[in-house]
Amino acid sequence: MTSKRNAKKVKESVTVKTEIVFPNDTNPMGILLGGRLVEWMDIAAAITAQNHAENICVTAQINNIKFEHSSQVGDIIHITAKITRAYNSSMEIIVIAESRKSVNSKKQQIAIGYFTFVAINKVGEATIVPKLMPITKLEKQLFNSALNRKFK
Repeated sequence: MTSKRNAKKVKESVTVKTEIVFPNDTNPMGILLGGRLVEWMDIAAAITAQNHAENICVTAQINNIKFEHSSQVGDIIHITAKITRAYNSSMEIIVIAESRKSVNSKKQQIAIGYFTFVAINKVGEATIVPKLMPITKLEKQLFNSALNRKFK
């Protein structure tokens, strides 16, 4: 197990979740419900947080979700969650959802949002998480801009 304050790379905890849109995921017009998509995004973010923290994590905040396009029955949804910053016991996760038609391999971004998770121990108290070591230019940009989102 990693020492709780040793830094981990972003790629160590990336989660990719894939879903197919079924009729029970949609409104009467066959369009994916926003709440269902947020549920899937939250699950992907939770897995990323738990992979990074090496502990159980709970959703503390869902921030700034932007729905950009709709998705319909039969579409395949790809959800990618990456940690952007680790604080003492909390972490910010960016989640991007993309959709593609089952007969077409071209993906279209349909939503993006930021999720904050807190790592907890066996008695439900907040616990320290590993630091984050951003490597790429984008990882560094997201890492630095996370402070602006936190104190907004």
